[in-house]
Amino acid sequence: MEHFIRSVGARALSTVRMMGSMFTFLVESFTLIVVPPFKFNLLLRQIRFLGTKSLVVILLTGAFTGMVLAIQLFYTLRKFGSDALLGPAVALSLIRELGPVLSALMVTGRAGSALTAEIGIMKISEQIDVFTTMALNPLRYLSVPNIVAGIITFPLLAAVFDFVGIYGGYLVGVELLGMSSGTYFSQMELFIGMDDIRQGIYKSVSFGIIVTWVACYKGFHTDDTGYGAEGVSKATTEAVVMASILILIWDYFLGSVLL
Repeated sequence: MEHFIRSVGARALSTVRMMGSMFTFLVESFTLIVVPPFKFNLLLRQIRFLGTKSLVVILLTGAFTGMVLAIQLFYTLRKFGSDALLGPAVALSLIRELGPVLSALMVTGRAGSALTAEIGIMKISEQIDVFTTMALNPLRYLSVPNIVAGIITFPLLAAVFDFVGIYGGYLVGVELLGMSSGTYFSQMELFIGMDDIRQGIYKSVSFGIIVTWVACYKGFHTDDTGYGAEGVSKATTEAVVMASILILIWDYFLGSVLL
């Protein structure tokens, strides 16, 4: 019994210590965002990295999410005699909720894992220690560009996801189920307002911070999870799992506040 209590206490202390370390990592990174010199070349490279790594996945998942939504919503709305509202229902679902959340989860699995692995390899090969030896802050070169790139890139990828998803729903609703294209698009401008678009942008920006923050932190602390390739593998897995869970938890709380 005593051993069990000690084990639970040690795990609780370890979790609290890690949360404090992660919060300190985020505060230090945000402080460096507004302190010159600014590394614009690194920022552009990371925007390109996050965008190109994830664009194909975003296009595929966006299209099929819109198509699935259209099929499910069409038969649900038809039971209530409201199948003419299919277009606005698909668009609202994507813009307010599914676009930001699913695109963030896709980027986490694709670019977020690659980011953790890249920084983790730099950590175990002692390349990050070189920054410290040269009196340079590694957060400025490795964490700050990724977090700013996440803030810029995630809303753009979510917008691509929404656009492709709406046209995926159009293919099913108009080409497969026989709705007129005018009916599909005509009601969208009546039901979708700036508050809906703003909510999607707020979610995407916060998800961009969460994913890049967790990915960078886990990369920097690869040696906490193990040695060599095994440590990089564990850190990458932990980053994907933790970022995905945080996205869903934060989505609930942010959605509750913004309603």
